[in-house]
Amino acid sequence: MLSAYLPQDFDPRRPIALIAGRGQYPIITAAAIRRAGVPLRLVAMDDETSPELVASFPEAERVTLNVGQVGKMLSALKEFGAGYALMAGQVKPKKLFHGLTPDLKAAQILFSLKRRNAETIFGAIASEIEKLGVTLLDARAFIDDQLADAGTMTGRKFPIEAEYLEHGIHIAREIARLDIGQGCVVRKGTVIAVEAFEGTDEMLRRAGTFKTDETLFVKTVKTRQDFRFDVPVFGLRTLEVMREAGLGAAALEAGKVIVLDKPAVLAQAKTWGIALHGF
Repeated sequence: MLSAYLPQDFDPRRPIALIAGRGQYPIITAAAIRRAGVPLRLVAMDDETSPELVASFPEAERVTLNVGQVGKMLSALKEFGAGYALMAGQVKPKKLFHGLTPDLKAAQILFSLKRRNAETIFGAIASEIEKLGVTLLDARAFIDDQLADAGTMTGRKFPIEAEYLEHGIHIAREIARLDIGQGCVVRKGTVIAVEAFEGTDEMLRRAGTFKTDETLFVKTVKTRQDFRFDVPVFGLRTLEVMREAGLGAAALEAGKVIVLDKPAVLAQAKTWGIALHGF
C-alpha cells in the first residue's frame, strides 16, 4: 500500500501536481512520491517554494506563479494532465490578506466568500480544482512515516502528569473547535498561551516569558479538519523555538500532526531533553 491516506480508487499512473509552499514539507513529500514511482509535476510559488525543489523538475514538468494566480494554477493542472493535486508547505498567512494581486479567477473566488480566512480561501480553491476532475489529495498522503505516533516518542517517561496532559489536550481542542488556533501552552492546569494568527513559534516565545518548569505545548487539529490543505506540522524549527523558550514537553495528536523530518526531530529532542508524546 502506497499510503493509508490515498483514496481507494487511486491510480498511480496518473500524475500528481504538487502545489508547493515553503519549507521542508513539500521537499519531503516530493521525495516520497518519487520513491513510490508516481508521476509528479510541480506548481511552485514565487518567493515561497525552495529553489532546490524547483530545480529538481524539468521545465516542462513545473510552473511558477504568485499566490494570487489561481487561474494560472488551474490551467497548469490541465496542461499537466494531472489526475491528482496535493498541497504541501505553508504560504505566509499575510500574503493571503495583504499585498495579494489576484487574477480574475482569484478575484471571483474572493468576491464570492462571505468570510475571508485561510480556511475559506483554500476551501474555495480546492473546489475549483475538483471541478476540473482533479482529485485534491489528503496532504498526509505518502508521508505516513512522518506522522506523530501514539505514546511517548522520545524513549523515556513523559514528564507531565496525566491530569495536566488531559487538561492541555482539552484546552487545545476547544481552541481548535472555536477556530482560534491549533495549539496552546499550559502549566499545571493553567493556560499560559494560545495560538492564534501569529502562529506557533510566536506563541511559544510568548509562553517562554513566564515560568516554564513543567510546561506543556499541545498541538491538535480542528474538529472538522480539512486535511487536503490544512495539516499541522511540528519540525526542527518548532523544536528549536521550544528550546529557546525553555519549554521541555510537547503533546501532538497522533496520526494527524506531521513530525517533519521525524528521525532528525526525535534525535534532536532526545539530545536537548525535550519530551515528545502522541495522544
